[in-house]
Amino acid sequence: MAKRQNESNSIEDLMKLFIKENKLTKGMRQIAVKEAWNMLMGQGVASYTTSVELQNKTLIVQLKSAVLREELSYGKEKIITMMNNELGENIITKIVLA
Repeated sequence: MAKRQNESNSIEDLMKLFIKENKLTKGMRQIAVKEAWNMLMGQGVASYTTSVELQNKTLIVQLKSAVLREELSYGKEKIITMMNNELGENIITKIVLA
């Protein structure tokens, strides 16, 4: 009987490979961006957020409140930095608050 070669891969490596092979990276990024937005902005801002989408390198955030939109517009660069740090890579270069 031939000896079996034991190639052990971590679950994380296998999941990354599966995501890459099945072209799921874009969808997984969308989910990660939404989760990061809700976590970093807190429940107050999240309750006024209707949608969060990543298109190319632009984060598009739909908000119910014009006052909140104005307040967040003053800290766009800080939000970009915080989101990129949370996501672990420079995905976002611009934010559009609508």
